[in-house]
Amino acid sequence: MRIPFNKPFMTGRELGYIADAHANLHLAGDGMFTKRCHAWLETQTGTRKALLTHSCTAALEMSALLADIRPGDEIIMPSYTFVSTANAFALRGGVPVFVDIRRDNLNLDERQIEAAITPRTRAIVPVHYAGVGCEMDVIMGIANQHNLMVIEDAAQGVTATYRGQALGSIGHFGAYSFHETKNVISGEGGSLLVNDEAYVAKAEIIREKGTDRSRYFRGEVDKYTWQDVGSSFLPGELIAAFLWAQLEQAATITRERLETWARYHDMLAEFERENVLRRPMVPPECEHNAHMYYILLAPNLDREKVLSGLKQRGIGAVFHYVPLHSSPAGRTVGRTSGGILPVTDDLSARLIRLPLWVGLTAELQAEVVTALRETIRGAQR
Repeated sequence: MRIPFNKPFMTGRELGYIADAHANLHLAGDGMFTKRCHAWLETQTGTRKALLTHSCTAALEMSALLADIRPGDEIIMPSYTFVSTANAFALRGGVPVFVDIRRDNLNLDERQIEAAITPRTRAIVPVHYAGVGCEMDVIMGIANQHNLMVIEDAAQGVTATYRGQALGSIGHFGAYSFHETKNVISGEGGSLLVNDEAYVAKAEIIREKGTDRSRYFRGEVDKYTWQDVGSSFLPGELIAAFLWAQLEQAATITRERLETWARYHDMLAEFERENVLRRPMVPPECEHNAHMYYILLAPNLDREKVLSGLKQRGIGAVFHYVPLHSSPAGRTVGRTSGGILPVTDDLSARLIRLPLWVGLTAELQAEVVTALRETIRGAQR
């Protein structure tokens, strides 16, 4: 591709920090760089405890264990999300209950949550799509009223906020991703945010194979033993060293992505006035992080023709999720609230993500927009 969809950004310090980790003779997890990352996340988000994991999927799986999800328990979530959102709970025997999304920002429609609640409902999992916060005040209110847990899938939400609060820090737990396609990266990687002090000790045990090893290394016990169920959720120190270089520059990365996002938004305003597409919408109470720039094609345009045309022109544009409620596994292990999700079905079939990465120049963006204009002309159904 002449203009790829994603181009992983490196600050220039990653390899030096990896060498430092090697020189310190500590390559397993929870070394010096892991501690720095934990401290940064705790300071920036205000969470009670941040714990690095080997992926956001792992952080969500830890959340399912912390929430004590058992067979038959129901977990409300959007269908328009990555498979890990549902898998983490299905692995415990939980039943994902898929709810429709909002037309404005493609987030979980908080107005439809209560209709999906049954006596078996245990948790709500809002997914902050494109780094734009869900309506968390309403969601937390519903959760409190029905005694439900809230687990934020903030995979795309690092450095973004809702009413001044960091995404991932509002519910009982939050999960971040540092996959190479995210804003701040470590190749693969993630973090669990534990926002309720009552779950901190158990989270450490679950993350360390069910042992109290963390307490042992702090000198709080003279030996560590098997305390509870758990698994190996922590990343190695080389991953943490790479991530630390990224976190040091997180503000700069976010600023540059926001500038790129804003350029697209300006360039595509005329397209929206012509009713050939709709641009992203960000509510005033949200500060997003420019995780992605997506467009929603007009219903009379064939998305496959647009994607094919962009590819032929060397533009790495892509679609996003296949809704989980329409997937084979989703139909088997989950259920759809109300039987149909019309907004999810509609918008998911019209969405295209445009290239967005640190270093994408205005000139390259102009090429993307020109190619989009040319492609749209031939994409009438």
